[in-house]
Amino acid sequence: MIINLSETNSLVGEWLSEIRNVEVQQDRMRFRRNMERLGEVAAYEISKTLDYVEKEVTTPMGIANCRVLKTQPVLATILRAGLALHQGLLHYFDKADHAFISAYRKHNHDGSFDISLEYVSSPSIEGQVLILSDPMLATGSSLVKTIEHLEEIGKPSHIHLVVAIACTVGIEYVLRNTKANITIWAGDIDDELTAKGYIVPGLGDAGDLAFGNKLQQ
Repeated sequence: MIINLSETNSLVGEWLSEIRNVEVQQDRMRFRRNMERLGEVAAYEISKTLDYVEKEVTTPMGIANCRVLKTQPVLATILRAGLALHQGLLHYFDKADHAFISAYRKHNHDGSFDISLEYVSSPSIEGQVLILSDPMLATGSSLVKTIEHLEEIGKPSHIHLVVAIACTVGIEYVLRNTKANITIWAGDIDDELTAKGYIVPGLGDAGDLAFGNKLQQ
């Protein structure tokens, strides 16, 4: 299933306009905060799909019957670009366990790139709902490789992919190359992908915009 959060009118469109805007996005704090906001909206929407149980809560005036999450999801993100989006999810799922993955494009001299995955830290995800965040779903290669590595740790019951901008090519690649039960939540979906694997119009390099330019080794 694919959910484009921009298909209906909401503040998501306002935040995305700032995230994409070449002038506004130079304000790193605003860029990160808008990413967090997207994560918060995605968390709320995902929460509607989860299982709940009844719980009695004692108030100063009596007993209230409340509905609470049956189990907490596991929140996972790809370092470093996914941290702000991950923080937004954490604001809502504040009791969740966390997984962190280092996956990045290692560029070659001919302009091509390989996906390098060097670090995975994860709790048990066997039978759990996993929410995996990464700002950009471009080619889909890094997300597929990340899912493959995580599934070596355990098989989640469901994976929710949360991205700010997705490309149709990357969405098709993920769905074609994973057997997991996946729902993709995208702030917006663009159709064009350059030969070097960048989304157009996209937003640029989310990691650099959030945390500063990096040296490519």
